[in-house]
Amino acid sequence: MTKENWGLLGLGARAGTLVVGTSGVRAALQRDELELVVVAGDHGQRTAEKVMRLAQARGVDTVIGPSANQLGRQLGRSSVQSVGVRDRKLAAGILGANRPEHARRK
Repeated sequence: MTKENWGLLGLGARAGTLVVGTSGVRAALQRDELELVVVAGDHGQRTAEKVMRLAQARGVDTVIGPSANQLGRQLGRSSVQSVGVRDRKLAAGILGANRPEHARRK
């Protein structure tokens, strides 16, 4: 995930279009509210099992981001394992700025 993407995540946070944290992302996925999921590059097994698997089952794209600490800092938190993006245009911008090998398509 590039620095450009980080700026887009910050914009999404200010606009209120993000869901931050594994529990919230999982719940939003179950309600079909997300367009994209960003997981920390150093995500744990729980995140892979609970979030990435559910995103794949729901047909939601996933992107591997920076470390949990870096992702958290960008969003004004200490450490964040996963972030859900609700806004379709923001998700498209994040996906467009990523290299294909870092994104999993539907």
